[in-house]
Amino acid sequence: MVLVQTVGLAEVAAVLAEPSRAAMCLALLDGRAWTVGELATAAEVGPSTASEHVTRLRESGFVTSAKQGRHSYVRLAGPRVAELIEHLAQHASHRPVRGLKESVRVRRLAFARTCYDHLAGRLGVALRDGMVRAGLVDLGDGLTLTGRGRDVLAELDVVVPSRGRRPLLRDCLDWTERRDHFGGAVPAALLARATAAGWVLRESHRAVRVCVAEPFVRLGVEPEVLA
Repeated sequence: MVLVQTVGLAEVAAVLAEPSRAAMCLALLDGRAWTVGELATAAEVGPSTASEHVTRLRESGFVTSAKQGRHSYVRLAGPRVAELIEHLAQHASHRPVRGLKESVRVRRLAFARTCYDHLAGRLGVALRDGMVRAGLVDLGDGLTLTGRGRDVLAELDVVVPSRGRRPLLRDCLDWTERRDHFGGAVPAALLARATAAGWVLRESHRAVRVCVAEPFVRLGVEPEVLA
């Protein structure tokens, strides 16, 4: 049994050990579907090479793909895969930032970004802290959305999903802040609502820009975080 697990772990590590495949997985952490051509650009490889990498990722269970028109669209296979990649990123050695453009991109990612389908970065951590501090989430018995929390989300037209296989709330360790932000069905619904309502704008490289601060303040985020 140990040998089987060892071989399985080695195979998973081998898939992500290839830099181009790792770059594709990091790009897909924005939660959206990408074409093979877009992934080729993100990984800085040719289309045929990108197609081979996508095939390897799909066969290993990291991504799914669907044909639509002339393009094949690729996305991560689910939240658990995204969580694995995000956690592995915590252990990566980060090279020094080179140039003003890259410095700006890194700062934007550190402030607010998508972690598959929910918010991460300083904003994501501040949202977790604020919801707990405001009594919207109770930490006493696991992570529980309180009645007040449901009321505030309803006022913001965030639809709380019915309980299913995916937990409503779970902790997800943030690789830039090294503290937890919220993952799960509720944060996913919140990001979807925030995007649709124009509270946030999803930019390139997973970065998120806050356009309307008031809903986040109502969720307990301190105004100075959003300034």
